[in-house]
Amino acid sequence: MKRMRTWYLLTALLVLVLLSANCVAPAAPAGSAQQPAATEKPAAAAPANGEAITLRITWYDDGKEGEVLRDLLNRFEAKNPDIKIVVDTVPYAKGILEALPIQLEAGQGPDLARVTQLGQLQKYYLDLAPLLKDTKYWEDNFGPFLDWMRPAGSKAIPGFMTQLTVTGPFINRTLFEQAKVPVPSDTSDKVTWEEWADAANKVAKATQTFAMAMDRSGHRLAGPAISQGAKYLDDQGNPKLVGDEGFKKMAQLMVDWHANGTMMPEIWVGSGGSYVAANEPFINGKLVLYMSGSWQIGQFDSKIGDAFDWEAVPNPCGPVACTGMPGGAALVGIKTTQHPKEVARVMEYLTQEDVLAEFYARTLFIPGHLGLAKKGVDFQTKLPQTQKALKMFSSQVEKLTPLAYTMQGYTYNTILFNATRDRLAQVFAGELKLDDAIAKMQTDVDAGIAAAQKK
Repeated sequence: MKRMRTWYLLTALLVLVLLSANCVAPAAPAGSAQQPAATEKPAAAAPANGEAITLRITWYDDGKEGEVLRDLLNRFEAKNPDIKIVVDTVPYAKGILEALPIQLEAGQGPDLARVTQLGQLQKYYLDLAPLLKDTKYWEDNFGPFLDWMRPAGSKAIPGFMTQLTVTGPFINRTLFEQAKVPVPSDTSDKVTWEEWADAANKVAKATQTFAMAMDRSGHRLAGPAISQGAKYLDDQGNPKLVGDEGFKKMAQLMVDWHANGTMMPEIWVGSGGSYVAANEPFINGKLVLYMSGSWQIGQFDSKIGDAFDWEAVPNPCGPVACTGMPGGAALVGIKTTQHPKEVARVMEYLTQEDVLAEFYARTLFIPGHLGLAKKGVDFQTKLPQTQKALKMFSSQVEKLTPLAYTMQGYTYNTILFNATRDRLAQVFAGELKLDDAIAKMQTDVDAGIAAAQKK
């Protein structure tokens, strides 16, 4: 019952925040300095010795959010000369997923970091609650999402969501038109994965492109697998992949698509044990269908623009559901910082409603602030593709299943998702049979969780 109540609550909240995607304002002219003025306190006194405290943020970019963050931090520094902030932008896979956990384990992390492994890294987060002037503001506006970052029952406040996300596919409609192949979702909102693969193959053959690609990610695979009937967990909430027929069915589809050339091979095969995105082939017009998520909207708005007609489409269906996965990224304080009070000051500034509204508006990110979700965000875009994509992802929230929310909040989901990703890639490469790969996934997950519990 607790899982069901949590699902209903989060579904309602995500519907609320995504409805704000309907509030779209024209983009500001290039180079315009007329951004909303942030509400700030009088400038802090500069340190007596003339030396400011330096804070470091480990950050990654999906689109132009690093540029927006830097602009906002420049304003903070102008009013707070005792603090300087260095933003270290790193590659998502190598920097955030791989290097950052090692740095945190060694006690050599930054002062703040933007993370997506919300539950797995929770023991490294700084609890800002004792340092904040208004914890009620944080609980009222970020509360449900704080539960993704903190241990069950905890009242810690580690950080805030820089974005909420929903996974789902994008298509290149221009390629469909060139190939004279109908877009399946134009006539049905319950198109199966098999039907999309068939249509995408026809388009790819006619246009000399690749039919489909999915980010090399167990998280990205999870929505389609749940739609096929995957359970991932047993009745006690423990991972159970062996005997999970729904998971095996989706895995077999992926095996078949890599074998027959439907899936672009470079994404999953030959990439080692790491995350790989397929955004660049899609941006370059080489992909018919790309399974990724809402965080790509800002990047596609700026890098594709109207070069071709890109479009978000409903999550394909299986026999059980038509679900994607919820998710997102958070900016958190790191407990090993030598300057916790200064970290809290930066976080209080960035989470001011007017500052955060500007951040979401300029990055085209779904807001993770309930007050802004209720009011609506005036997203800065004039592209109809972008407006349609924001609305499409809002329509997918009600289709997210309880299990999708459970898996997003599961503490060891990174261990599970990485095992499914890496062992499945070995099947694509011809190194393992599928049944053997699933058995090894289970072994990897069990060993990974046991090791994590000993730390």
